Amino acid sequence: MSNKKQIIAIGRAAIDLNSIEINRPMEETESFRKYVGGSPANIMIGTAKLGLDVGMIANVSDDQHGRFITNYFEEVGVDTSQIHVDEDGHKIGLTFTEIKSPSESSILMYREEVADLYLAPEHVDESYVKNSEYLLISGTALAKSPSRESVLKALLLAKKHNVQVIFELDYRPYSWKDEEETSIYYELVAEQADVVIGTRDEFDMVERYKALSDKEISELLFKANPHLVVIKHGVQGSNAFDKEGNTYEGKAFKANVVKTFGAGDSYAAAFIYALVKGKSVEEALKYGAASAAIVVSSHSSSEAMPTVDKIENLIKEQS
Repeated sequence: MSNKKQIIAIGRAAIDLNSIEINRPMEETESFRKYVGGSPANIMIGTAKLGLDVGMIANVSDDQHGRFITNYFEEVGVDTSQIHVDEDGHKIGLTFTEIKSPSESSILMYREEVADLYLAPEHVDESYVKNSEYLLISGTALAKSPSRESVLKALLLAKKHNVQVIFELDYRPYSWKDEEETSIYYELVAEQADVVIGTRDEFDMVERYKALSDKEISELLFKANPHLVVIKHGVQGSNAFDKEGNTYEGKAFKANVVKTFGAGDSYAAAFIYALVKGKSVEEALKYGAASAAIVVSSHSSSEAMPTVDKIENLIKEQS
């Protein structure tokens, strides 16, 4: 492989079915629009739209939904050479979204025996990981075997070849057996990552972190491998900490909110883009917050991922 990817992701690629009938409960909703979904998939779509050279390691269903995902990846510039097509009949996960009001959104997931959790270790190619600058690991991919072992293999390969690891916590309760299991694997991977990103609620899934402040969580992680920790607090903004002892406060941007989901993935995409481009942590926090504001103002998550110009214009407008 001659072309070194700037970032690759491993984990969930799924289908989002977003309610077209806004301000109605799902019980009364009859029409939905289909988009590519899944946190790592959305983040790679976002980084591709921002101009990075990116790829995805995933397992998709051998049917129309699987082809919908790979076709859209190819359309926006996400490399699909490492997407495995499931051979055992596992189907793509489906997420139905309900948009009752700008502040009242919810999701209904179908995650039983889904294809993404059947990504196997043999589907993770060492040369692909080696030829990347960053590896993004999504927490949901740790929830079940064999996906769990595939992620751990990718993590070990990244460490072997000095590839920077970003751990995006992406906690989905319905994928996990219990909170104890979540805590074990989240802490294990967080301590091995270089950058850890998540909401405060997601960090609280690790038993040791629950009673700690944001700064104390970061200090605990800095005793292991990470050099940057980002803890998000929704409309209250975000806090970032680096191993040199610096603390950064990120402010949320004003938005004409349509729905509340999608903010985390768009935030991560733009934040990671800024890091890859060598921007400061302060700038990366602004890029992440601006991207999140744009996506929550839109109907979709993946299709609404903004360009660099859109993000930078919003930053200028609200500076």
